[in-house]
Amino acid sequence: MKHFIVILYILTYYASVAQERITLNDCYNLVDKNYPLAKQSQLFKVQNQLDAKVVSNSKLPQFSLDAQATYQSDVIEIPIPSLNIEGQNKDQYRATFSVNQLIFNGGATDAILNVKAAEFKTKQKQVEVNLYQLKQRVNQLYFSVLLSQETHVLLEAKQTHLLSKLNEVQAGIKYGTVLPASDQVLQAELLKLKQQFRELESNKTLLIETLSSIIGQSLRTETSFEKPLIETALNTKLNRPELELFQFKQEEIKNNEVLISKQNSPKLLGFATGGYGNPGLNMLDNSFQAFYIVGVKLNWNVFDWNSNKKQRESLALNKDILDTETQTFKLKTNIELNEQQHEIDKIEYFIISDLEIINLRKAVLQSADSQLKNGVITASAYLTELTNLYEDENTLAKHKIQLQLAKANYNIIKG
Repeated sequence: MKHFIVILYILTYYASVAQERITLNDCYNLVDKNYPLAKQSQLFKVQNQLDAKVVSNSKLPQFSLDAQATYQSDVIEIPIPSLNIEGQNKDQYRATFSVNQLIFNGGATDAILNVKAAEFKTKQKQVEVNLYQLKQRVNQLYFSVLLSQETHVLLEAKQTHLLSKLNEVQAGIKYGTVLPASDQVLQAELLKLKQQFRELESNKTLLIETLSSIIGQSLRTETSFEKPLIETALNTKLNRPELELFQFKQEEIKNNEVLISKQNSPKLLGFATGGYGNPGLNMLDNSFQAFYIVGVKLNWNVFDWNSNKKQRESLALNKDILDTETQTFKLKTNIELNEQQHEIDKIEYFIISDLEIINLRKAVLQSADSQLKNGVITASAYLTELTNLYEDENTLAKHKIQLQLAKANYNIIKG
């Protein structure tokens, strides 16, 4: 029974390994989820909540406790002996507890909250932009792995063909229809194929390890990478997250303008102070007394040497700078799109040409095969034609992968 369970577990494990698949969209989603930078979104959210609470607390009563003990070198004296008024003590003591309540500040608190909210949106979008810019790197790695898979399939096909041809040649040598040592040429080529398999597996392993690090998920060399069928949209309207980032930065500037306009607004506060000291509010009574004061006060900065105006002018310049950055980004992106479209057109032409070349190579190889069987040509000559066909098929596979990569990059550039 135990043996059966172990065997069942092994079969289940290898079945899961064999069935493991991943797509290009899976990689995109995993980057957004697992890349270390993605954690900043939640951190910024918590930070914004804390900042908002700190700002909102300014609307709540503010409490303060003060205590002091002093000794003065001189005190107030009333030089009228007939009144018999005792002079103040040179040592004085006071403890007070104060409450201040903001009543009105022209909406400055709400303006600060709006600025904090705008800053939060900008930071969140910046994280999205940084993650989005990783997608072209993911494209490069993903399609390189696909190319490795295609190359491996072609190498296996070539190896199978060579093994079959080796058996035919060895039979021909045995019966004297093929020149001696012809099989050694094929055996040498099979050894070279083993080297190519080894190099291919090494490169594929490195690509998968790098991709695994970026997407934050372990991938095996046995993982099947699905071939995406990518189409490019006809319209060239940009939908990049950078454009939203520029828009959020503009909103941030507008909210700062509102905040600056409210900085010089009058502030009205209510306050209350209670205390205990010697002397109290009656300076002529040298004894410990309890006292309190209540009232309102107005604070209005009526002249700030044009600092407010200069801050607004600085923000206006920031807005102009941001406009130039937006225009530069759009121009650069449209140039990249144009270059990528030309790359797509070029590769599509190459693929049509590759198919024609392969058909011609197959015809030549078929003729060489017949000549080899009849002893007209050597195995080396046959191998040359087989290698030419393999290289052209490999070129076709490479171009097909490059076409999908170019289309994927086009879509990423456009957004």
